[in-house]
Amino acid sequence: MALPHTAEHPARYWLMKSEPDECSIDDALHAPEATVPWTGVRNYQARNFMRDAMQVGDGVLFYHSSCPEPGIAGLARVASGTRTDPTQFDAASPYHDPKSPTDTPRWLLLEVQALRKTRLISLAELRAHPALADMRVLQKGSRLSITPVEPGEWAYITGVLMAGA
Repeated sequence: MALPHTAEHPARYWLMKSEPDECSIDDALHAPEATVPWTGVRNYQARNFMRDAMQVGDGVLFYHSSCPEPGIAGLARVASGTRTDPTQFDAASPYHDPKSPTDTPRWLLLEVQALRKTRLISLAELRAHPALADMRVLQKGSRLSITPVEPGEWAYITGVLMAGA
C-alpha cells in the first residue's frame, strides 16, 4: 500500500522504460485521462517495485527504450497505486500470461502522469557523466523496465542535464 510522502516516507525516484512506438512521452502528455496505465510489466522485481515501493507523487524519468536512440525523454510522476493489469488475461495481448490466476493475478499496473517532455538525454550522454556511474540503468546487464533512481542522480539529471531543456 502506498503511503503519503512524509519525513518517514520520503518521495522516491524511478526510471521507467517505455518503447516509444507503444507509448511515447508525447502519447503520455496527450493521454485523454491525463494519465497512462503502465501495463505489460512481466518481471517480478519490477512488479515488486511497483507494488511495494512506488508511491503516488514519486518522480519518474520517462525513458524511451528499444528505439534508434534510447534515453530519457521526459519527466512524469506516479499517479496511482497498483491494480490488476488486465492485459495478462487478454489472449490477443502480447502481455498475455495464461498461467496467471484470475483470483490472485500475478501482474499489476499503475498510472503514470507525464509532466513535461525534455530534450532527449541519450544513454551515451548518461554514461559520459561520472556522477551517474552507479545509476542502475547504466550497469552491465541491466534490463529491468523500472529501476530506482537515487536522489543525487535525480538532482543531477533534473538540475544539470535538463537545465534549460
